[in-house]
Amino acid sequence: MSTDILRMSELYAPTLKETPTDAEIASHQLLLRAGFIRKTASGIYTFLPLGYKVIKKIENIVREEMDAIGSQEILMPVLQPAELWHESGRWNDYGPELMRLCDRHDHDVCLGPTHEELIVALVRNELRSYKQLPLTLYQIQVKFRDEIRPRFGLLRSREFIMKDAYSYHTSQESLQQTYDDMMEAYGRICDRTGLDYRPVQADGGQIGGSVTCEFMALADAGEAELVYCSCGYAANTEAGECIAFPTVYDVPAMEKIATPGVHTIAELAEFLGIPETSTVKALSGKNDEGKLVVLFVPGDHEVNELKAARVAGGFSLLTDEDMEAYGLHKGSMGPVGLPEGAYVIADRSLQAVPKWVVGANEDGFHLVGAQPGVDFTVDEWADLSTVKPGDSCPECGLPLESARGIEVSQVFQLGDKYSRAMNATYMAEDGSEQPYIMGCYGVGISRTMAAIVEQHNDEHGISWPASVAPAHVCIVPLTVGDEDVQPVAEKLARDLAELGVEVVIDDRKERPGVKFADADLIGWPIQVVVGKRGLAEGNVEVKRRSTGERRDVSLTTLEEMVSFSKRNGADIPKVIASLRGMVEG
Repeated sequence: MSTDILRMSELYAPTLKETPTDAEIASHQLLLRAGFIRKTASGIYTFLPLGYKVIKKIENIVREEMDAIGSQEILMPVLQPAELWHESGRWNDYGPELMRLCDRHDHDVCLGPTHEELIVALVRNELRSYKQLPLTLYQIQVKFRDEIRPRFGLLRSREFIMKDAYSYHTSQESLQQTYDDMMEAYGRICDRTGLDYRPVQADGGQIGGSVTCEFMALADAGEAELVYCSCGYAANTEAGECIAFPTVYDVPAMEKIATPGVHTIAELAEFLGIPETSTVKALSGKNDEGKLVVLFVPGDHEVNELKAARVAGGFSLLTDEDMEAYGLHKGSMGPVGLPEGAYVIADRSLQAVPKWVVGANEDGFHLVGAQPGVDFTVDEWADLSTVKPGDSCPECGLPLESARGIEVSQVFQLGDKYSRAMNATYMAEDGSEQPYIMGCYGVGISRTMAAIVEQHNDEHGISWPASVAPAHVCIVPLTVGDEDVQPVAEKLARDLAELGVEVVIDDRKERPGVKFADADLIGWPIQVVVGKRGLAEGNVEVKRRSTGERRDVSLTTLEEMVSFSKRNGADIPKVIASLRGMVEG
């Protein structure tokens, strides 16, 4: 047990009075101002001593949870050979975020944004038998993604710290067990780091996989939008199932109506005097085979291009030139009279709508009363829309609510996506060669740090949960060197440190106001103020940072708590709870 005491006079923690002009959100502003990080280049940051202490605490929580479910830690290189990415097929597919380099021998390499290729190559020659499976390996390491627009500090940086784990299995049942174990471990990590979070249905993105779940820390600054229900259902709007309820605009038969200057759903609804829910929106594109695909969704919803790509076999929007070549008109597209060979996919919520209000495939004209199966044909019905607040929960039917979130971790069921592509197999019990069934599990360590600050701050600064704070208690002697104040402050610091509490003492020769401001800005969970006037009455002041509550506490009470804790072997959380209890009375 360490009894070291941090001293502000020696600590490299340069605080700033002014907020840097390029810092847009609370976590970015406060981590800079409180001396936790410094910008090195666009999207690249140095962690200063206090920041690195927080990072290490988050890492240790993650390690404890990973080790508890049988994962084993390794460390892989940041630099990865291009050959492995060619094997998986991602060298070109990953896009410009993959930082590609060429070494002095003209070999293509990349800075790893993730490590699926490397870890498959690592084990494919050594995990040769079903008897060696299942196995889960993980690492905590720096990653690099060449973001086109790094912003929001640690939330969208180019270089970041991540825990990534990979599991290998002989069956889907085995994978499901590890996936469930990881889900539970990730929930505990969020709980232990003090996050208010939701596990949400998600899209596999560039990692892939048919089953995936994101852990979202709720925050207004979050880049992801999610929907959730009181029944416990939650989903990223990109991946959530959409159950919309369009309304019917009933007319006797299909009619073509002149709509001059009308090109948007809002303009069409206003022109006809109907709600947007009675209209149908169209979007055109090509699939990976170059086939024309036209999508239709309720007018008050947006086409989800990720869903569209899955259903259509890829989806890329038509350019204006392409639309002109097909004879399609922006703002006037509809299912009647489409070019020959066009594949029509409609959102399944429109299946119950007998008459549509849509474009007429003629500039300045729309159709009302167009009937599927009579006036046009739908080739496929599918979930195409982006879910939004007010849509029905797919599990209980209640209206969904919305929130914004920061993705701090994600779990994936990869199946044999990488093992099959990279010819990574094991010998099954029947003697046949089978590809590994894989899972992948990531925690953004540095993103978690930023997410914690987004949720735990006020107008004065950061308010760290004790589990990840750079120190638990800050002792603030108001008069450094005073023969009454200084000995008491030093003794309190020693006594608490001997209990295992992490203590910092502000022994700088600064005005009390400066010390108080820095203590709140940095965010020490408990502050103990030692002053001449309080000591004259036998008291010190104890402040709880998270609530701002403060109370005079007698030195005798503090000494009794320390003595009791020593005798009974109280752990750190109990000591912190005792100090909080003194403030709350």
